Amino acid sequence: MKKSGKWFKSAIILTSLTFVLAACGGNEKAPANANAPASTELEMKDLTLVGVRDAQISSQQIIADKLGYFKEEGLNVTSQLIESGPDIGPMVAGGSAPVSIQTNFMDIILKSTDIPVKIIAPLAQIAGTQAVVGSSKLELKSAKDLEGKTIGIPSGADVTIAINNMAKELGVDASKIKYVNLAPSDAVVALEKGDIDALAAWEPFITKAIQGGGKFLFSGTKSELPDKQGDVNWMSVHTTIQVSDDFLKKNPNTLKAVLRALQKATNYINDNREDAIKTLAPELHLSEEELTQIMSRNVYSMEVGDTYVNGSNGPAVGEYLKSVGNIKSIPAPASYHDLSLLKEVDASLIVTELK
Repeated sequence: MKKSGKWFKSAIILTSLTFVLAACGGNEKAPANANAPASTELEMKDLTLVGVRDAQISSQQIIADKLGYFKEEGLNVTSQLIESGPDIGPMVAGGSAPVSIQTNFMDIILKSTDIPVKIIAPLAQIAGTQAVVGSSKLELKSAKDLEGKTIGIPSGADVTIAINNMAKELGVDASKIKYVNLAPSDAVVALEKGDIDALAAWEPFITKAIQGGGKFLFSGTKSELPDKQGDVNWMSVHTTIQVSDDFLKKNPNTLKAVLRALQKATNYINDNREDAIKTLAPELHLSEEELTQIMSRNVYSMEVGDTYVNGSNGPAVGEYLKSVGNIKSIPAPASYHDLSLLKEVDASLIVTELK
């Protein structure tokens, strides 16, 4: 990593106007279809969904495509998978990706520059794949022993959030950790050679580093540090599906069909993990063994709960993105969300309201 309200309002106004005009006609009866529900016909059936060849980003997208869930909803979806997730941001800004899947961090950045885009649903909590792996020679008696150690990490990587929160909770002086700017693939090699004490990155590089003899230390959601074992809440970031404001306004029924297909895919991944891995592995260019490890670190869910609302979109995330220069001002979560279509598809998924 490193993602209708107007249409609905217009429909209400149009219906209200019909009643007003009928009332002005004296005793004339209102048209027979005055109280008819809004049309459920798809505004368009052919669309391109831009995602990333990445288990964190596009697992549901690939499953919905390969298992025919999009077609079941009457859609002809071209699933476009690009290799570099950050490239989606410029595509959204330039108008070539009106419907895309990335992370909510991307949407915060886009909205801070007034790009008209809305998240219509979360897809997965992926902070478990943002992690730190130590070398085979690294010995820690406590997390504080990380002070003075060298960590290879891409400059500005979001996993820094997990490192800083770990340090705050366990009394580590993060300023005493030495950071070397390394791309994830280079960091894996440096870790195996012993040139660095640890690497901080994301999947699939975390699994590759472990396969090369590295030791998992902690992620945004799990810790195996000597003085902290088990679940933690050091980072929250979610994969999301986002659309341009214009596409959202013109195609609410089409987008609801997309959400229904993705919900089917989410359920399939959770209920049939082994079969899902067999389908996904060739598309993601990973072995089934690697993908099993990677997917175990993700939580595939379209639920809008506290972790999503307060964790992924809370003030701490905004302050971090501002501190590293990704944004100049922090947009309000409501300004880059429209969850009304998700609520129509399955109201039970809206557990926590956006503030």
